[in-house]
Amino acid sequence: QVQVVESGGGLVQAGESLRLSCVVSGRIFSLNYMGWYRQAPGKQRELVADIGSGSITDYPDSVKGRFTISRDNAKNTVYLQMNSLKPEDTAVYYCEARGTRRGTVDVLPFDAWGQGTQVTVYS
Repeated sequence: QVQVVESGGGLVQAGESLRLSCVVSGRIFSLNYMGWYRQAPGKQRELVADIGSGSITDYPDSVKGRFTISRDNAKNTVYLQMNSLKPEDTAVYYCEARGTRRGTVDVLPFDAWGQGTQVTVYS
């Protein structure tokens, strides 16, 4: 199976920075897509940043210019550098990974999520 584990969340003051990490492990054959999402209390989960196998990235306007996603293919890891944090960035941040994994005799697709890491920004 595939495991996704996030880390790096914490409590920071507005204007400070955090870097989240997401490690994907298991019998990975290919890692095609990795994305960071967040969910604040009472709100729907929203996309924060994503990166494909070709390292093409995408951000919503709410974080553009402040957040940067990057990946280390050798480590099956994706990072989210968050600068100039605001109280409205407070949420649980989740990592999603899509790709293929080695089965017993073949290659199978997967779509896996981590348990999330809390980011709290106070003013």
